[in-house]
Amino acid sequence: MAWKQSLARRRRALIAGWVQDGWRRFQQAGMVTAESAAGRRFAAFGPGSLMAFPTGAVYGEHWIEVGDQCMIAELVTLCAGMAPGHDLGPEPVLRIGDRCVIGRGSHIVAHQSIEIGADVFTGPYVYVTDQNHSYTDLDVPVGRQWPVNSSVRIGSGTWLGTGAIVLPGATIGRNVVVAAGAVVRGAVPDHAVVGGVPARVLKEYVVGAGWLSPAGPLPGDS
Repeated sequence: MAWKQSLARRRRALIAGWVQDGWRRFQQAGMVTAESAAGRRFAAFGPGSLMAFPTGAVYGEHWIEVGDQCMIAELVTLCAGMAPGHDLGPEPVLRIGDRCVIGRGSHIVAHQSIEIGADVFTGPYVYVTDQNHSYTDLDVPVGRQWPVNSSVRIGSGTWLGTGAIVLPGATIGRNVVVAAGAVVRGAVPDHAVVGGVPARVLKEYVVGAGWLSPAGPLPGDS
């Protein structure tokens, strides 16, 4: 009886090894790079950049630029427009700078303009969008009202913590830390730490004074 149990364990281990090896091969084959057919569909997909397999929803590549040496993790959604085939005009609407790292399961959804500077890192499950539903017509369900766009800009060197949300109209400065779970709208100055819902400045570097901890909402967050 013991030898049968041992044989069953060995068989399970062998099958698990086959599955794991096969999955690694699928991941390698499905990876998006500058040289792959999927990479060539983008407006730009820089050398040394990769998007891991499996991806999230990816469409509107013609209006998406990815810089050099970027690492985009598994299950990341990168999309431009409301649906595949949506014509957004002659210029890209989503630009990701060089050497960015986009965490697993993040969503970056562009319709008008999202600009992400160089060396921006995100944790997993970050959400960035430049579009939101309107709610001005009191007689029409919110989900059926025409959405409103407002450009988003994230400065170089910024870190977005796990689950952070960047809403339409946000302008985040350089080398900013956005705490996990924060919801950012309005303007964030350079060299700041922000957190909360809605996000507020927790610390800000002031030349000659060092790191200060001001209170109150972000400029433009009203």
